[in-house]
Amino acid sequence: MFGSRKAIVFDPYRGRRRRSVPAWLLLLMLGIALGIAAVVTVQHKLLPPRLSAADSHALRESFTKADAERERLLHERDSLQQQLDKTNAEARKRDTALGAAQGAAERARADLAALLATLPPDPRAAQNAVEVRIGRFTARRGSLDYEVVLTRRKAAKPLAGVMQIVVAGASAGGKPTTLTMEPVILSVEGHEIVSGSMRLPDDFTPRQTTVQVLDRPAGRSLGRRVLNVEGPSA
Repeated sequence: MFGSRKAIVFDPYRGRRRRSVPAWLLLLMLGIALGIAAVVTVQHKLLPPRLSAADSHALRESFTKADAERERLLHERDSLQQQLDKTNAEARKRDTALGAAQGAAERARADLAALLATLPPDPRAAQNAVEVRIGRFTARRGSLDYEVVLTRRKAAKPLAGVMQIVVAGASAGGKPTTLTMEPVILSVEGHEIVSGSMRLPDDFTPRQTTVQVLDRPAGRSLGRRVLNVEGPSA
């Protein structure tokens, strides 16, 4: 019973087994490391570089300026649109006024055509290219006011010429006198109303006028009519 004895060695870690790291954990950590490396590589090679603090500040300032410029342009656009709307409204108003004026002019032309149709014909209408339909001459001290209506048959283009007025009357002492006025340049298409005033000597008393339409000064006669002067001269 006590014949053999064995030495007993004291081991504090006796009974504990060494455990190794699981393979799945190693693989997980390796995958995480590879993922981080891939992200860093992509950021450096493919993505834009990261901005520094100064670059970020400059970018914010640029954005602020661009936004302010955009607001200014929007304000200018709204202002220009208002001006455009105002201009269009004024243009429409002018168009309306123009249309009314054109309508009034058309009515006036129609009234004038109707009035001309009632005027007495020129006694020499068959011989004249231009008819002197009617005329009014009013004597004043030192002047003679006139208004003459001329007509002609429809033609392809207006007829250019002059109107020559010869005034017959008496000067001081009753001496018969004839005055030839300066020719009035005119162009007659369908009708022409010629009016004005001519200077006369203060001592001249006009009584009668001869209205002549010529193709040029001292040229061929296109129409002629004798008309009396209204009103005494003082």
